[in-house]
Amino acid sequence: MTMMYTPTIPPPDPNTRTPKFKLPKLSCDAHCHIFGPGAKYPYARDRSYTPPDAPLEDFRALHAKLGVERAVIVNASVHGTDNTVALDAIAESNGAYRAVANIDDTITERGLRVLHDGGFRGCRFNFVRHLGGVPDKRVFDRIVAMVAPLGWHIDLHFDAIDLPEYADMLTKLPLSYTIDHMGRVKASDGLDQLPFRILIELMQRDEKCWVKICGSERVSSAGPPFTDAVPFARKIVETAVDRVIWGTDWPHPNVKVMPNDGDLVDLIPLFAPEPEFQQKILVDNPARLFEFDQRRRWRSTSRAAAPGGRSSGSRCSSPWRPASRLGS
Repeated sequence: MTMMYTPTIPPPDPNTRTPKFKLPKLSCDAHCHIFGPGAKYPYARDRSYTPPDAPLEDFRALHAKLGVERAVIVNASVHGTDNTVALDAIAESNGAYRAVANIDDTITERGLRVLHDGGFRGCRFNFVRHLGGVPDKRVFDRIVAMVAPLGWHIDLHFDAIDLPEYADMLTKLPLSYTIDHMGRVKASDGLDQLPFRILIELMQRDEKCWVKICGSERVSSAGPPFTDAVPFARKIVETAVDRVIWGTDWPHPNVKVMPNDGDLVDLIPLFAPEPEFQQKILVDNPARLFEFDQRRRWRSTSRAAAPGGRSSGSRCSSPWRPASRLGS
């Protein structure tokens, strides 16, 4: 029986503007989603929101309009731990797509092998309150121990106010990690706000820390064209340009103001006016992190452990709380 869904959030702007800024060849949208269609890829029963369908054909049309040639699909929590929608998209992409998985502690080594061979190079943990809150620490530790030997990274979605609590834990991770949406800082709180200072300090002292300069519409306090987010992105770029990637966040779930993706592309030269920085952020960095230009052989994770034989993960006293959702 075909499931019928009533969206609880708005769709993306259907009238994507052609950006003035021309993206470099092989530019990558390193943070975006595909939703459904729900009739083919059912939404999870325990989802915290119901999106309008944003299927592969719309995804491709958007990128054609923007000039994007590569993409990283972050499998969203509305699909639960079923990563099929992203697996299928990668299979049809002729090597142009990679993905970040939504997994939990039921994942097996065989399941990881399917994802890895299918083009996944990371998994996501959500710490944001409106999407379920902090994951269970035991689950977090087990998954980190399983994916670290694969060369995967973990993608972390925080509320800005929580970044200071988790900074020490992040530096102790045995693998690289990305922080979404510039840490979801609030532009009106200024560059000197504690969460942003912590984010910059992490980039300075921890070479495992990557940051996504996406979500300007989430950071902005002023609204379109979201230029009050520019100083934050620029500071991130200046701090560690070799560990910065960019994305649209299409189709923009749970935003207060729906952006036009053409406008978001035109923020890029404000973030990074230097052509060499643009090349790194849009092409070279995502190619390196997501292995677009190589194919890593599968390695068993059955004996994965941190140095000294202990289970991977932080031993610090962070305020972990049980939660059912790990994704976006």
